[in-house]
Amino acid sequence: MDKIIIHGGRRLEGEVAVSGSKNAALPILISSLLTSEPCVYQGIPQLVDINTALKLLAGLGVVVDKESWVKGGGDIILRPDRVRNFEASYDLVRTMRASFLVLGPLLARFGYAHVSTPGGCAIGTRPVNLHLKGLAEMGATIEQVHGYVEAKAKKLRGAQIYLDLPSVGATENLMMAASLAEGTTVIENAAKEPEIEDLAAALNKMGARVEGAGGDLIRVEGVSSLGGLTHRVIPDRIEAASFVIAGALIGGDVLVTGVRPAHLDAFFIKLKEAGIELSIDANGVRVKGNNTIKSVDVTTLPYPGFPTDMQAQMMVLMSVADGVSVITETIFENRFMHAQELDRMGADIRLEGNRAVVRGVKELSGAPVMATDLRASVSLVLAGLVANGTTEVSRVYHLDRGYEHIEKKFSKLGAAIERVKG
Repeated sequence: MDKIIIHGGRRLEGEVAVSGSKNAALPILISSLLTSEPCVYQGIPQLVDINTALKLLAGLGVVVDKESWVKGGGDIILRPDRVRNFEASYDLVRTMRASFLVLGPLLARFGYAHVSTPGGCAIGTRPVNLHLKGLAEMGATIEQVHGYVEAKAKKLRGAQIYLDLPSVGATENLMMAASLAEGTTVIENAAKEPEIEDLAAALNKMGARVEGAGGDLIRVEGVSSLGGLTHRVIPDRIEAASFVIAGALIGGDVLVTGVRPAHLDAFFIKLKEAGIELSIDANGVRVKGNNTIKSVDVTTLPYPGFPTDMQAQMMVLMSVADGVSVITETIFENRFMHAQELDRMGADIRLEGNRAVVRGVKELSGAPVMATDLRASVSLVLAGLVANGTTEVSRVYHLDRGYEHIEKKFSKLGAAIERVKG
């Protein structure tokens, strides 16, 4: 397995461009199953999860043209007119839970889907019952046998669906399915994330009639068929925020370009509370680190609240802040596994259920650490950048699921970081 070696303490300076959003790209690629016409997607990041999604689609019969993407161009062309297989196997779905999103499109277009229950990052139970309940309300017959979901429907019907939780995945699955349903579907308590809005924008380019995405009530008027499209995915807000944290940590001067600041309002508010100097304009976000970081309390919440995907990175910042902070995780029940690795580097973190009490220390020290999930892995890289000495991050395949060429981007900013092949 590859490792990332970091010699900490180097000041970061310069400009870094944000890649396309992984969490927007995955459902948008999968939405190609709703049509038989060619779909062109632009700005797709080179990530392991994207490659997994393309393998999944190819296995279903989609013709995948990724020549431009492989060469770094970011464009992927999908031709879904030859889909004949309606099963998403355990081998693929277990590695990336977004694969479960094929359920809605397959069911809506073909009337049948046989999909393994998902895996992905080990950050707690994320049940799919909301997906299944919504599809059942639209007229699908659902059975769960031997770890697979089998769904059938001659024709999905519009329905009034209330989500007990504003689940991103359930909102996406139901929104796609409703696009080809008969009648109007209303999704209440829908997830509001920017990635939901981007999926809706892509669906509408295909001829869907989706209204209200980005709010808690989404209305989808079903149509008989959808067409092809050309669509560029939004920038990755979590990658952008991770680079902003890096600039704040290392006392540098970093310009992060390609950001949509409105997607990170809650995050920016907390950084300003912590005394971080930010300049936000049309060119991007410029962050200047300083010697004093103030401790602030953080509670993760569904969008537009503070994102759970930035909790681990924020914990690193608070580890070297002045004072004591409390980080409360309300989204996932097992998302503090990075805390013990940060403690190995000299952090002072005490876990109390879904809260982490972080007492700032003067400095972190380099150490061998192990990544446990995607966002935990980038938090360890950030800790290595600010630590005194050398940090060796293992199991970086987690990192490759969500960050495109991260060591190259940090090297360009002046970090002493390298990937060592395992």
